[in-house]
Amino acid sequence: MTIMIPAWENGTLKPVEKLDAHLRGLKHKAVSVFVLNRGRVLIQQRAMGKYHTPGLWANTCCTHPEWDEDPADCAVRRLNEELGIIRLYPTHRDQIEYRADVGGGLIEHEVVEVYVTDSPDDLTLAPNPDEVMATRWVDFYDLCADVARNPTHYTPWLKIYLQQHASAIFPDLVRAR
Repeated sequence: MTIMIPAWENGTLKPVEKLDAHLRGLKHKAVSVFVLNRGRVLIQQRAMGKYHTPGLWANTCCTHPEWDEDPADCAVRRLNEELGIIRLYPTHRDQIEYRADVGGGLIEHEVVEVYVTDSPDDLTLAPNPDEVMATRWVDFYDLCADVARNPTHYTPWLKIYLQQHASAIFPDLVRAR
């Protein structure tokens, strides 16, 4: 199945096949979500079948929106598709552009709408094994420290979010320190 994503080619936004966008390093739209609970962040380990960064730990979920999909709707959709999370409605926190080598000759050059939501203590997860091989809740500061100690365990975008944009994404956690 060919997946088309919104990407800029020669200055014009148009549908581009996802793998082609990553092979060519085209700037494209993306959505990332962080689910929080009492100072902890829900992270996921990407399934081994993913075509880039398999087995690495990432934020709660991320994806590329469909062509005319509202980013907030995309965030809600992807929480359900990847983790079986329903009835959480993330709040837009920031827009971040980054470019990162994700291995295998692939480049992520994303304009990401970042969303954050708090979860109840009894949040139910039902990870999709095609997307996610494991999940865990980790204290925000422990996560930042582990990313610094063990960077090869984490996706490039999670490292960028935590090292360069933490105060915009997690203002309450950064202030609480």
